[in-house]
Amino acid sequence: MSDPDHPEPDRIEGAPHPRATARLLGQDGPEARFLQAFNSGRLHHGWLVTGPRGVGKATLAWRLARFLLATPEEDGGMFAAPAPQCLDIAADHPIARRIAALSEPRLFLLRRAWDEKKAKLPDIIAVDEVRKMKSFFTLSAADGGRRVAIIDTVDDMNPQAANALLKLLEEPPKAVTMFLISHQPARLLPTIRSRCRELRLGPLAPDALSDALTMAGGEVLPEDRSALAELAGGSVGEAFRMTNLEGLQLYARLIRLMATLPRLDRVQALALAEAGAGRGAEAQFDLIVTLLDLFLARLARSGTIGTCPPEAAPGEAALLARLAPTPWAAREWANLAQSLGIRARAGRAVNLDPAALLMDMVLKIDETAAALSRSS
Repeated sequence: MSDPDHPEPDRIEGAPHPRATARLLGQDGPEARFLQAFNSGRLHHGWLVTGPRGVGKATLAWRLARFLLATPEEDGGMFAAPAPQCLDIAADHPIARRIAALSEPRLFLLRRAWDEKKAKLPDIIAVDEVRKMKSFFTLSAADGGRRVAIIDTVDDMNPQAANALLKLLEEPPKAVTMFLISHQPARLLPTIRSRCRELRLGPLAPDALSDALTMAGGEVLPEDRSALAELAGGSVGEAFRMTNLEGLQLYARLIRLMATLPRLDRVQALALAEAGAGRGAEAQFDLIVTLLDLFLARLARSGTIGTCPPEAAPGEAALLARLAPTPWAAREWANLAQSLGIRARAGRAVNLDPAALLMDMVLKIDETAAALSRSS
């Protein structure tokens, strides 16, 4: 399941893998629901773990796998152990150590497999990988007992792989529990969703997000917690990317630029565009596009509801109120956000110059601000 020479598709660069994270913060509800099902003897064979990216879905799946494989099966006799009250398994437990090393024989990890011929990770999980999982289930585990599979993510499956998984869910092997991780469950086959119980995880609150980021090796100042939670949308994964690429500082820079609308400061705009260009700046480019989209979304939201969200940068609240004073203005910004998102994806697909693409996006924002100014 693991090769140290190849990147892991289910891991954020620079952060520990979810299987190495012992605690899950801010998701007590999903944990309690699973534990209740376990203690009641109604453990479903398929669990769909859903929620936004980076909120702990994979961490929960690995935590549940450790719990199931390390917790002895009881016969309900007089000397049965009391029902477990939490999912914690000691880090030095033999099964926990084997899972951390990806050497546990009763666990199957299904994810995008390294393509040796192309020397890269594919974009999909192919049907052959699902067949390997089916073969794994047909084999008898060396020490018997439960078996567990983690699919990270089911969103990555092509139609053939999804149909093969559906057959397994329809006729589940004995003593097998499957955890299907999904960022966008609405796009899955309805028949897959109907054969699973859902554990939905929500965005993390600022304090839980900050603590989870610290556990993952990131750092955030207390005064930055609220701003980071706003920009990251309660996602630890996104917060990790933000901190690694100085996203808070970059968003503050973006707000200073947008404060010059509708008379755009072209020198600042050009400097921002060039920051996302050049060799090795791909991650910075993606982050700038994300922040531009986020800024427009926050504009549309503040204009629609008439209230600014908590500031993610100095001066943002006044800027949002000025640029989106009415629901009509908010609709214009929402329409622009949609069209710019399409332009950005199309531009990247045909390898347009990143600096030119970013500058074009900023100029479109300036045009909209000028049009709204004239009509007010």
